[in-house]
Amino acid sequence: MSTGELLSIEPQELKFPFELKKQISCSLQVLNKTDDYVAFKVKTTNPKKYCVRPNTGVVLPRSTCDVVVTMQAQREAPPDLQCKDKFLLQSVTATPGATAKDINPEMKWVFDQFNKESGNLIEECKLRVVYVAPPQPPSPVSEGSEEGSSPRASLSENGNMNSADYTAVSRGSNEPQEKSSEGSALISKLTEEKNTAIEQANKLRHELERLRSEASRSRGGVQFLYVVIIGLLGLLLGYILKRT
Repeated sequence: MSTGELLSIEPQELKFPFELKKQISCSLQVLNKTDDYVAFKVKTTNPKKYCVRPNTGVVLPRSTCDVVVTMQAQREAPPDLQCKDKFLLQSVTATPGATAKDINPEMKWVFDQFNKESGNLIEECKLRVVYVAPPQPPSPVSEGSEEGSSPRASLSENGNMNSADYTAVSRGSNEPQEKSSEGSALISKLTEEKNTAIEQANKLRHELERLRSEASRSRGGVQFLYVVIIGLLGLLLGYILKRT
């Protein structure tokens, strides 16, 4: 904890669990140790990299104020997670009853309060930034380790694998081949049946065209043609139902 005449600040280091492409925040607690109103302003050597809320404010007598510092998402990690960024928190006694709205960069009061040449007592506290490696997840434990087995458990005394292990491996490798053979046979059978049905349909279509041609030449060919068509359709329907 940094202890001055006006404010106490905790902690002294801004620690960020560094992770790429992720915003990370940490907080400061500012304590007013006096019976006066104390105004403060937060500055940093790298303003584009950090966001401070609030970056200015007024701490009431014997009160505290929390300041949240957020580091923008970073695309690259610095070597060895070393950071040279620093923060500076300036504080000065403010007018009784002052509020955060009174601290406006465009107001002359601010320049007078935070200008060292004005003769006002200004406290400064420097804070450095520290990157901390995020906690690593526990390494997964293999199933064999959980059961207390070791690689040597599958070896016989003369250094060769047990026959049971060979059998298990062989069975596991042959099962996909057997399933693949059965699937190929089924596909071949269905393809053959499909080709047979197509061939039969073509024969029926040719026969229908021949009968239609003969019927058109004879008297009463239309009625005869209808009878033939109905008969052929019945045969085809029966064949399809039989195959199904």
